[in-house]
Amino acid sequence: MWFWSPAKISVFASAGLTSLPGGVKFPDSAGAFHYEESGKLLSVTSNRFIHWSTSGDAVQLVEQSLDTNLLNNAVKLRFTHCSVLPGGVTIQETLNNVIILISTNQSVHRMVLPHPTRMYRSELVTELHMQSIFTDVGKLSLQDPSHSAIIPSSVGQTGSPSTSTAWLSYQGEAHYALASPAGGIMVVTLPPHDTQGSVSVVELKRSSMMTRLSGWMPTAIRGDQGLADLVVSLAVRELEEDSFIFALCQDHKLRMWSFREQACLLEVDMLEYIPACKGVKRLSGQGHRLRLAFSSTTGLCVSVYLAIPQRGQFTVLQLVATDNNRYSLEHISSLFTTQETLVNFALTSTDIWGLWVDDSNSTVVKYINFEHNTAGQWNQVFVQPPPEEEVHIGVDQDPRETYLEFLFSPLRFTAAAIVKALQIYRRGSERITDLSWDALKKEVTVAVETELQSSVTEFEFSQEEYRQLQVEFWSRFYACCLQYQEALSMPLGLTVSPHTNMVCLLKKGFVSFLLPCFAVDHLYLSYDEYLFSEEETPITEDPDVGRDILQLVQCLRLVSDAVSGEMAYEMEKALEHLESPETAAELVLENMLSNDNDNVIEDIQNKLQDVRNPMAAMVALLREMDLETDSESLNMRISLSQLYGSSSAVSVVCQAVCHMAMTRALFCRDLLILQKLYLSDKHLQQELIPRSSQLLSTYYLLKHISQSLASSVPMDIIDANLQHLTVLELSDTPALSANRSVLGPQTVVELFYQTVARKMIISQMYSQQQTNSLLLWTHMISNVVHLLAQLLWPSNPGFQFPECLMANCQYTQLQEYVRLIGPWCQVNIGSCRFMLGQCYLANGEGQKVSDSSRTSTFTA
Repeated sequence: MWFWSPAKISVFASAGLTSLPGGVKFPDSAGAFHYEESGKLLSVTSNRFIHWSTSGDAVQLVEQSLDTNLLNNAVKLRFTHCSVLPGGVTIQETLNNVIILISTNQSVHRMVLPHPTRMYRSELVTELHMQSIFTDVGKLSLQDPSHSAIIPSSVGQTGSPSTSTAWLSYQGEAHYALASPAGGIMVVTLPPHDTQGSVSVVELKRSSMMTRLSGWMPTAIRGDQGLADLVVSLAVRELEEDSFIFALCQDHKLRMWSFREQACLLEVDMLEYIPACKGVKRLSGQGHRLRLAFSSTTGLCVSVYLAIPQRGQFTVLQLVATDNNRYSLEHISSLFTTQETLVNFALTSTDIWGLWVDDSNSTVVKYINFEHNTAGQWNQVFVQPPPEEEVHIGVDQDPRETYLEFLFSPLRFTAAAIVKALQIYRRGSERITDLSWDALKKEVTVAVETELQSSVTEFEFSQEEYRQLQVEFWSRFYACCLQYQEALSMPLGLTVSPHTNMVCLLKKGFVSFLLPCFAVDHLYLSYDEYLFSEEETPITEDPDVGRDILQLVQCLRLVSDAVSGEMAYEMEKALEHLESPETAAELVLENMLSNDNDNVIEDIQNKLQDVRNPMAAMVALLREMDLETDSESLNMRISLSQLYGSSSAVSVVCQAVCHMAMTRALFCRDLLILQKLYLSDKHLQQELIPRSSQLLSTYYLLKHISQSLASSVPMDIIDANLQHLTVLELSDTPALSANRSVLGPQTVVELFYQTVARKMIISQMYSQQQTNSLLLWTHMISNVVHLLAQLLWPSNPGFQFPECLMANCQYTQLQEYVRLIGPWCQVNIGSCRFMLGQCYLANGEGQKVSDSSRTSTFTA
């Protein structure tokens, strides 16, 4: 899912600071805060969170909700002459406020904002739009002496803090723990925001002594501690009326400080947990990381990542309290990874989620249960690939239209990347804001075509020469978009909600939501190394069938690798032109046989010998992918607030359906080719091949409508159309109100989800469970995606999707839908033909209506 908001409020702060020599630079970073009641249904903060990113002197904060669209939800803070520290942003909530604590290399700041529950007192919020907590942030001053302070520098000290963390005490004080450049930790404390008081500073020393500085009077540091205890990562947790500060240091030691006791309570050499650690001691600890996780069942867990070349290690420890206020760390697990460059990681009470960048600069995300994983096998996360580097243009395709389709179709480019590319391409300094998606498309077309025309010096050229010019200029703009999309896609962090288990990948320009993968999709997408290690599959409870399914999927992977890009394109075109999928599969197989220089077919046939009962395995897979149901329609029960109704949620859900359709269309294609290769069984020819063929056509249809853009129609025309349909008693489908997202493409599936499907799905889900149950992300989003796919499934009795297209004047898309299902779907034939007649009338093609209506009357 992509997110981008151009409506930023900019706030600047300098607070009398001067630029430090050398210009301290820290890597860009990102993080997130999840409201405590984000997992509670009907809460103002349900499915709501704040994420941020830092770069140099700037912090950008965005509040986001999956239930409602938040207005004025983004703010950019700039701290002149400063650099925001790693770990320099912390957000906590109190009963009345959301408090943001920010640390730079020269100053600390506090922002006090109203809590959403104080902005909206109603328990049941039904508005589609709500004000964000950042709405009035422009009225705040980051230089307010009661909410900021300059970090004092001690006598003889050079440099500035290198990392930080912050927290609110139970008394409301804001504490900032800063890694001192001379070793040790400095803690700056601001008094509670609603009381008078002075700023205080304490320094935590290795000797377990604490020096207190009051009133900003500098004191000398006693002795040089060297760089051994230079802190590289900090984390803090309040427990039992004390604050425990965990510091991972350059000497590979983990130290736990008590803020109340003013002492170091615990020191652990992390090298003791490394097998064969010879030579590691000499390594710098700069890449080490530290994370904490607390739960009522496991208590406080600490995870330390040790950055060792070729074999990074995660060590999970549990804090154990003993008598006389003593503590120890109990070893839970050690986990290894061969990935080189760790960007970030997150710790939950059960799992570690890791984010890496590999040698090809691709994003890698994996997770592992640190308690119950004796094999040390990390689980894959399938990350959306970047857009294609080159656009293939067929001889019968128009270059401009082809490039526009690639640029403005879902799943490829963010609006931000296209806007940045357009600004560069136009060489203009004016900012491009508040453009609708259609308007942005027109601006891009004008810019590229104008550039093309201005380069033409000759008055006459051939059609082929002009076509080549078009390809040249459009490919140049496309390359510019690719460049910015890559920059905006740079991964900065991971966040896992402790309340809903929602996982998000935080990138430089947008947020990606990670969704659970359905079992059949997981098998098809898994790398071979993971597939080979699978011992069972949730698709079947029969262990023998399960083993056969795994072997069969390995055969499908061989088929997939053998299908050339050209043959895949030809098969896609065959589906588009309503040719028989079976015939198309035969042509692909013939091509594979005639070009089998690597004996792939022989490998597939050998692998098939390992499948003891291929029929049972195929039946199980086909049954898993068939979404046909017996129900006439989903029962309408209640409309639960605006659950999963925001623009962000619409994009997440509908893109998930699109991904599922794309994956399963490829799965069915490869299965059909494999079945054609394995033609010895009559049952296969009479039942399984036709079933695979229909599933392929169905998933191709779902993929098509998931990528088909909705037409922009004036509201007065939609209203007139609805009145017409009401008179005919054809539809009670509501039309989309004038709140469509303008910052991304809206597909017809998104249109359907917003206007009809969402309420039906949520009502269906909550007819089966209590409304006080938690909004667990993995369970909720899987159900929503599955139920939406069922509503779109053309073989099911419901007819809501075509009715929605009709109600919203999407005549071209409706005609294409009816055309695509015509040869193979026998459900709702009469209704489809009647809809087709309505499309003809609306488009002024009355001469076509009589035939359509006559056929409809006969077959209905």
